Amino acid sequence: MDTIKQMNLAMQYIEAHLMDEMDYKELSKIACCSEYHFRRVFSYLAGMPLSEYIRLRKLAVAAILIKDSDEKIIDIAMRFGYESPDAFTRAFQSMHHVTPTQAKKENTHLKTFLPMTFQLKIQGGNIMDYRIETKDAFKIVGISKRIKLVYEGVNPQMDSMWASLKPEDFVALKKLSNIQPSGIICASTNFGEGREEGAELDQYIGVATTMAVPEKWEALVVEPSTWVVFTACGEFPKALQDVWARIYSEWLPTSGYEVVPGPEILWNESPDTSKPDYKSEIWIPVVRK
Repeated sequence: MDTIKQMNLAMQYIEAHLMDEMDYKELSKIACCSEYHFRRVFSYLAGMPLSEYIRLRKLAVAAILIKDSDEKIIDIAMRFGYESPDAFTRAFQSMHHVTPTQAKKENTHLKTFLPMTFQLKIQGGNIMDYRIETKDAFKIVGISKRIKLVYEGVNPQMDSMWASLKPEDFVALKKLSNIQPSGIICASTNFGEGREEGAELDQYIGVATTMAVPEKWEALVVEPSTWVVFTACGEFPKALQDVWARIYSEWLPTSGYEVVPGPEILWNESPDTSKPDYKSEIWIPVVRK
């Protein structure tokens, strides 16, 4: 199956139904994947949530109708799903920096937001090291916090979480670790819509275990899953962040797998990240299409 072709057919569906209530089930059916997978891959590739893309396309087309037709502004607002003229005016002004009434005047500057298409970009044929693993249910036990996503450089909220753990905490957690990935891990789950910089997620630092959970720690239950495991090796965190980007832009569109709800797990070989060939593993829950 040509995944890029199917995603572009889905984009054409969006364009044809901007004035309708969007049928996300039909959209994901056209893309030949789950709605969850489509939203995740779209937001990573596009750099914005799917809902934001649709909102901006509606407002761009609305500006054309206001400028080039005699249709009343209230009718245009209703056609694009806005429940009141005030709600439409606020949304329109946030994008175009003028009101819909001002947009009707000559020489008024408006914004455009063109339809998006996807292309598979070949970049040097670099090898990606991965494996597929199937795991029974287990728990991620440790500490958790709702934090913001940072794609490049150090995340200060993550640093704060690490700093809150004492040496004796790491010793206690490692005693609970009895399955792969072994030792201390990080897990990210319950992402806010979109994966743009600053999106929120639940972050865990702890261990994977099937043992009973002491009261001191929080626990995230992980259902039986198939996992794709990628190895990143190089300067930390750059090598790791590069692999993350390539998973969504290169591997997933051509792999025959799609992501499913569940935690994304990061395993690092040691606390010392200064090694030039530092090794990490990324675990992502997937299902074959």
